[in-house]
Order: sequence, then C-alpha cells, then structure tokens
Amino acid sequence: MEENLLVGVDLGGTTIKLAFITEQGVIVHKWEVPTNRDELGSYIVSDINDAIDEKLREIGLKKTKLLGIGMGAPGPVNMEQGLIYEAVNIGWKNYPLKRLLEEATDLPVFVDNDANLAALGEMWRGAGEGADNLICVTLGTGVGGGIITNGQIIHGVNGAGGEIGHITSIAEGGAHCNCGKTGCLETIASATGIVRIALEYIQKGQSSELSKVLEANGLLSAKDVFEAVKNNDTVAKDVINTIAFHLGLAIANLSNGINPEKIVIGGGVSKAGEILLQPVKEYFSKFTFPRVRIGAEIKIAILGNDAGVIGGAWLVKNELGK
Repeated sequence: MEENLLVGVDLGGTTIKLAFITEQGVIVHKWEVPTNRDELGSYIVSDINDAIDEKLREIGLKKTKLLGIGMGAPGPVNMEQGLIYEAVNIGWKNYPLKRLLEEATDLPVFVDNDANLAALGEMWRGAGEGADNLICVTLGTGVGGGIITNGQIIHGVNGAGGEIGHITSIAEGGAHCNCGKTGCLETIASATGIVRIALEYIQKGQSSELSKVLEANGLLSAKDVFEAVKNNDTVAKDVINTIAFHLGLAIANLSNGINPEKIVIGGGVSKAGEILLQPVKEYFSKFTFPRVRIGAEIKIAILGNDAGVIGGAWLVKNELGK
C-alpha cells in the first residue's frame, strides 16, 4: 500500500480508538487500546505512540506514510495550542496534548473535542454527508454535540461551543448535572437520564413491565425502556415522550438560531432508531420556525463508534490543506 494515511484517535474514558484512514475517509485499519487513567492520565500519550508504532510494524508500513494525527478528547479544547482545558474523566487540566503527542510521535497533531470530531466525521462520511450546516447530537452516558456552520465547527470564544448537553432544558429545579448546573439536557436525554426518569415513573407506583425488569435484574438500562416501548408499555412510552419533548425542544431552539440542513443524532441511545426519532421529529416540528423546519432533515448517525476517528482524519486533512 503506497498511499499516505491519516491517523484518527478518539480518547474515551475506558478505551482509546485508533484508525489509519485514507485521504478519502476510508478506514484501512482500526483497533483500540485501554485508557490508562493512572496518575492523572500521564501514560495516555505514550500508550498512543506505542499503539501506532506497533500497528506500523504489524502491517509493515513506514511512519513516513502517516500525514498526521487528529485526536478527539472529552472536554473543552484550546484549538490553537491543542490544550485540553479540562477532561474530568481522564484527570487532565490545562493539559498540552498537542505538544506532548507531537514530541512523542514526531508527527503533526491536531486536537479537538471528541463530540466535535464525531460531528465532523458524520459531515464528511456519514449521515450528514454533503451538508455544510449541521447539528450533531450524541446521546450516550452524557449528551455531547457539535455545531457546524459553513463547513466549520463552532468552537466559541474559549472552546465550549456546541455544548448541547448543557442547554438548560428545565428552567426551575431539574436534576443536578456533573457540570454544576441543574436541569441540563444531559440529565434527561442521556442513557443515564432515561433510566433516572424511568425510575421516577416506577416510583409513582404505575404498573409497568419496567417494574418487573427492575425487580428481576436489580437495575434498569435505557435499552430496557426502549424494549418495553416495543411491547406497548404505557409507562415506557411516557418516559420516551418526555425525553423526546426535551430533545425536540432543544434541537428546535438551536435550529432556529442556525438554520441547519441536517440534524444527526448519534451515540448509543440513537440505536433505538424510529422509536426515539419519530416523537423527536414531532416536537421539533412543533417548536421550529416554519422555514427552518422545511430546511432541516433529522437523521440517525450511521458511523457509530467510527465517527470520532473519521472526524480526526478529516481534521488532519483540513488543517494540512490536503
């Protein structure tokens, strides 16, 4: 294989996903290594370097064939310096990721927030392909997002642009969020938020399939809630309607501000597909300005766990002007 490759790296709390990707956005090799969070994440950079070197040896490729590394990290990022202001789950604070990874690998490194890279991945090769104005929402353990206008990701004045999960969805009261606020969208539309709301409904004493699942397993998952909806469970339907209301309202308000062409919903929760998408679309339609509604298409993300590494590759390609 003679063509040059881009390296995408997606840093998560439990695993680091890595991929070698062509300049057309096609994954050639992908693998992952565990995230070592010991000593405030001080081993992560050397682990990434070792993982890349090992893979190069395994496939018989020279390092000169790698154009650069695009890496996503959780938390707000200083783009110019490649500095991670804070990654709570990792233990980083004002961490000079770009400099350290460039020193370790001897390759150009470009860094952005992980949810931003997922959005760029979906724009380049996924459900948002062809759209220069796009909102991407990732519904996982938390709620992340990326906002793209005119083909460029919005970072804002200090790296916190696109924090969709922290739109205040419940103005008074609401559950406490890890960010310190209450009533954030993340406390409702994440996998953990769905379970929390389901438990609140169960505690009201309404008869539900979910009570039986909870009794049998000692816990509930978001997947259990969606399964119960398929079985026409009234409480589960109420839970998903609540989620869809808040998510639809938040996306509608964002869309009224930026008039996107596509809205892509990804993350583990998006695997529910139409069960979630249909009610979200209904609330979105209810709360959007008519012209904004006509211009926007809501779709489920298609890249799954590959979105972040593909977005990382796009970042390298874009920054190097390839």
